[in-house]
Amino acid sequence: MKNRMNSHAALTAHLLRRVARTSAVLTVLLSSALAGAQTGSSQKANKDEIQRGRYLVMIAGCNDCHTPGYAAKNGEVDEKLWLTGDALGWSGPWGTTYAVNLRLLMADMSKQQWVKHARTMTPRPPMPWFNVRPMTEADLKAIYAYTRSLGRGGDPAPAFVPPGTKPGGPVVQFPG
Repeated sequence: MKNRMNSHAALTAHLLRRVARTSAVLTVLLSSALAGAQTGSSQKANKDEIQRGRYLVMIAGCNDCHTPGYAAKNGEVDEKLWLTGDALGWSGPWGTTYAVNLRLLMADMSKQQWVKHARTMTPRPPMPWFNVRPMTEADLKAIYAYTRSLGRGGDPAPAFVPPGTKPGGPVVQFPG
């Protein structure tokens, strides 16, 4: 009888160890599957945000000034050049300004820093900052995500030229 109880106890212990191992394996597999689903979900959300940012950059006219040759080529500019700034100056009573390279600007900013910058900037004309400020936070974050997805590219735009100083390159002259 004692042998039978020992054998029953041994079998029970063996079965419990197998159940514990199987549970551990299932837990790992389930955790991995859930992590993969979350990663896939966040990758899709990030891809959607990037696509929304691309759309906003196009319809908001960001490329018109911040991409070299964009307007002159009716928007037919390779996307690898988008938002790299331009050496075409914009001259008026304020002096001469140049469209900044947004890819370099945002490369060293966090998403929140970009949102704060977009909400508080007051650049010289002709930058329509007053159109950027009312954008939703989601729109600004999407523009950031898209711009960052392009990576660093291009060179810094030329520096501001004060009024009364002749700029070195081509300009669009505003009256005044």
